[in-house]
Amino acid sequence: MRTKYKLAIVALSAMTLTSCYDVLDQEPTDRYSDAVVWNDPYLLDAHLADLYACTPVMIQDAVCSMPNDATSPMNRDRSDWGYLMGFSAQMEGAVRTLEIADEAKYNFGAQGHLLDMKDNGIQANGIELQWWGNAYYTIRNLNNFIENAGGSTIPNVDERIAEARFLRAFCYFAMVKRYGGVPLITEVQSMDDDYDALYPKRNTEKELYDFILKETGEIAGILPSSNDAGRANRWAALALRSRAALFAGSIAQFGSQQLDGLLGIPAGEASQYYQICFDASNEIITQSPYALYNEDADKVQNFKNIFLKKGNSEAIMVKQHGGKGYTDGGDNRWSWDMVECPRPNVWGVGNYHGPYLDMVEEFEYIDGTPGAINREEAKARLWTMEELWGNKDPRFFASIWTNGTSWAGAVGGPLGENTINMHNGIMTKEGTLIDGRYDSYEGVAAIGDQLVRFKEGNTPNTGFGVMKYLDPGANNMNWFCESTTDYLIFRYGEILLNYAEAAFELGKTGDALDAVNKIRDRAGIALLTSIDRDKIRHERKVELVFENHRYWDLRRWRTAVTTLTRTYTGLRYIYDAASGKFRVDFIDDIDGRPSKPTFPEKNYYFPIGQGRIAANPNLVENPGY
Repeated sequence: MRTKYKLAIVALSAMTLTSCYDVLDQEPTDRYSDAVVWNDPYLLDAHLADLYACTPVMIQDAVCSMPNDATSPMNRDRSDWGYLMGFSAQMEGAVRTLEIADEAKYNFGAQGHLLDMKDNGIQANGIELQWWGNAYYTIRNLNNFIENAGGSTIPNVDERIAEARFLRAFCYFAMVKRYGGVPLITEVQSMDDDYDALYPKRNTEKELYDFILKETGEIAGILPSSNDAGRANRWAALALRSRAALFAGSIAQFGSQQLDGLLGIPAGEASQYYQICFDASNEIITQSPYALYNEDADKVQNFKNIFLKKGNSEAIMVKQHGGKGYTDGGDNRWSWDMVECPRPNVWGVGNYHGPYLDMVEEFEYIDGTPGAINREEAKARLWTMEELWGNKDPRFFASIWTNGTSWAGAVGGPLGENTINMHNGIMTKEGTLIDGRYDSYEGVAAIGDQLVRFKEGNTPNTGFGVMKYLDPGANNMNWFCESTTDYLIFRYGEILLNYAEAAFELGKTGDALDAVNKIRDRAGIALLTSIDRDKIRHERKVELVFENHRYWDLRRWRTAVTTLTRTYTGLRYIYDAASGKFRVDFIDDIDGRPSKPTFPEKNYYFPIGQGRIAANPNLVENPGY
């Protein structure tokens, strides 16, 4: 039976894997030798578990210590480590939504550098969303594992090596989607290596994608066809292959080559990458044990349970959370519930991200009609919440909370106990608006409990919060690291959408329509009768909202410059005491920043940065920086 990894650091000095000079030729008592590690199943698995924990997206805590004696200049980069290591497991809930693009607003100042990035784009030497130093340190250790485990006598060691190769491919995918071509290092560097090995040049973007696809294709034939979602298996390898090939196809089709081919992929090669994506996705769809989760009659709860039920049919690969919580001395939970929940709790957090009204309107009605609100009609009348949001796509209620959403423990207001009250003012029966922090009318506070701290801080609220991943049935709202929901790295719904997009770009419109309709049927909304590129992209936006796909999708489609350079809208609910209904006000430019959100064209590739180029003069900076 394969050992399950919980992706937590194991305190072994073997992680550095350095030789030890011992004049007496005695076995040291304070560390494990290389020979012991590579031939002891427990130590080998422990080392591999540490490498899982240090891999981008899977990282939870500051578990990877940057060594002072890192051999190569590629490993000495610390420019993004302060940013990365500043987030502990306590704040992982915030980390998971750094890439929300046009989906939601950052509500609190702790993410000020991300607000600046959203306003002005990523600047030269910026640290936002970087993975350079962490990735190359992890890649070096993965290369070391792959080389040394090859001589192990442990049964099934090839599977463990294949897992390490999966993690290495995952690291390089995290790099190439940020920077384009980066140095491709597949061997352990040593101090006595020649200049070119220690100061490698950047490989082309195409070479990086081809490497990832070659690796995932090979290891898919080595890894077991299990459904162990906590570690890499055959299906996780194919899922990474599907995702990476879709990126490569998009970059070839919509991007352009720069720096003498260092960036970009020839346009004529788009189809071959789409075909790889199509084939890998199809293999998962037709041969794997996974399927769309569709066990609950209530369509809203059904969609929620994709993110709440462990080991469900959709979870191909997850970052597992469980064990003890923060207050019990554990470190394998996260803080999503605390930072996204609808009511103030410890330190007044909660509602860290406010979905824009523009995102809310992307959710259609059940009959398939567009979800946009008619502004003039909305301003001309009063509304109940059922009139305003009734018959919406069930995924709306499973992904977003707002005024009128049921929530156990919510403070009473005009909508009653256990109901979220986001009203921001009361219109009295005499026709006067009261909206002071301490005002009330007929025993009802003028400001809903959820909005009190926004009123105190003069921070505009969008009128919405993130519901996806929230576990209302658990006591996870009041302290750090108490959430036990698993974080989905790959899920079946994404694979269907990858398949649909690749199929469409290959001219297989029937396959594309069928895949999208499977998603919509599970959601509980009207099926499409025709398909086009915009409909596929719309379905990705709605189905995968808050799952850190949207930002990267806009980049690979090369639509981010127009899509993300704009202002966004929020909604204000004002309770009308005479009717018991609500007036809705539309708040333009809800971010309220000095400049509107902007995505410069140069940001399709992140900057390499002066510090990295100074450490390795063979690196070439990306255009525009």
